[in-house]
Amino acid sequence: MKYLLIFFTFTLLLFSSTLNLSISANPSRINPILSTDSSSSEITQWIFNSLITYDKNAKIKMMLARSYEFENNTTLIFHLRKNVKWSDGAPFSAKDVIFTYKTIISPKIFTPYASSFKHIKKVVALDPYTIKVIYKYPYFKALETWMMEILPWHILKNEKNLMTSKFNQAPIGTGPFILKKFSISQNIELSSNPNYFVHKPYIDEIIYHYLPDSSANFLMLKSGRLDVGSLTPLQLERQIDSDFKRRFSIYESPSHSYSYMGFNLKNPKFQNPLVRRALSLAINREELAQVMFFGHARVCTGPFLPGTGAFNPTVKAPKQDIKKAKELLKSAGYDDKHPLEFELSTNTGSTRTYMAQILQAQLRKAGVIVKLRIMEWQAFLNTVVMPKRFEAVLLAWSVGLKPDAYSIWDSESYKKGGFNFIGYKNKKVDLLIKKAERTVDNKKFNAIYKKIFKLITDDNPYLFLVIPNSITVVNKKIHPVSPSLIGVMHNVIEWKK
Repeated sequence: MKYLLIFFTFTLLLFSSTLNLSISANPSRINPILSTDSSSSEITQWIFNSLITYDKNAKIKMMLARSYEFENNTTLIFHLRKNVKWSDGAPFSAKDVIFTYKTIISPKIFTPYASSFKHIKKVVALDPYTIKVIYKYPYFKALETWMMEILPWHILKNEKNLMTSKFNQAPIGTGPFILKKFSISQNIELSSNPNYFVHKPYIDEIIYHYLPDSSANFLMLKSGRLDVGSLTPLQLERQIDSDFKRRFSIYESPSHSYSYMGFNLKNPKFQNPLVRRALSLAINREELAQVMFFGHARVCTGPFLPGTGAFNPTVKAPKQDIKKAKELLKSAGYDDKHPLEFELSTNTGSTRTYMAQILQAQLRKAGVIVKLRIMEWQAFLNTVVMPKRFEAVLLAWSVGLKPDAYSIWDSESYKKGGFNFIGYKNKKVDLLIKKAERTVDNKKFNAIYKKIFKLITDDNPYLFLVIPNSITVVNKKIHPVSPSLIGVMHNVIEWKK
């Protein structure tokens, strides 16, 4: 018996597999309704499930829901799976869905995701596995709203303050992986969920190596100690060899994100539209795309990405015009003796540090003095961005497949926990966003969003910069890897190594 046990243990070790990934910043809260940064969202995706999601072709796919139907244009019915358990063994039911909804809309919770749920009149359980959602009016994202991951009622029903709850660092979910180890500025470990309702992942554990320095990340990838990673264009073009290409598959596609410089519009320096226009004309976006990305990027012209119905192709990015920029600055009261000065804040562990330096040099040509403030991600997020203590920030947004302008561009989103932290306000934009929310005809919706696109770009609340390509590499020992509209990691539970 002793030898059989040793053999069984050895066999398990022999066939167990680990997926080695990296993370450059500490997650703030591993709670889907409170995760507003990419690091937190990346970890929560493994631990929690939503009712529905997108498949590899960006079509609706069932998750915690087994089916749905629209009873009419304001009533949505979800039929829930009956074979789902939380990772502690408790059964999933309609109680969890209703609890999540009530938590998101609670005035005690500060989450930008509440904006999608404010269109709902009520959510009721018809039975333990059937949910009826009644909207106040036809809503264009009635279905996509439920791509929000669900929280456990049985764990959190008596929680007094979810914002500071221990749950946010020790979550219980229904997803394919379970959080095994989490400490600030250390590796994060996830183990496969043996009771995952689809099936137990073939990968036994995921280890996120905490690598805040991008060069250390690249060295780990080159040495083979990471299985999946991202390459910068410089690394792709100049710093990998044939041996690397032999060991890794490379997947490149336009990312669903854009970089931008955002102005604090409550600061008097940026309230004059002539100043914002001048700064936009002083920027050479093509140079950014070439110098920073070796051409593996395209110039960003506005808030919604090419390929979506909301994109307005008639809006073009301005070409650099230093002479005109200086003229506009002079008319706003700035010249060589009294130059415009401001601080540009961004985070370490990303290419934005180098982008900030290029922007600093470009703006200097127009007589603008930019001081850089580079901080660790969580410190940057918690002490600069969310409290709105900045003059200008250099950041990036990941944009969903179905654009929704409310959370970033509606003036109502200038609030605690909201994404409109620059303080943008345009009454025409607010009215058009409200109109679009009730427009379910795609053609009419897209026409409204094209108008929103132009109004925002005309205001220059951001300097829209570049849309980088996503360059992902995956260890060739891993299969099956399937590139898609939503990235290569959509089917990780099927991966074998």
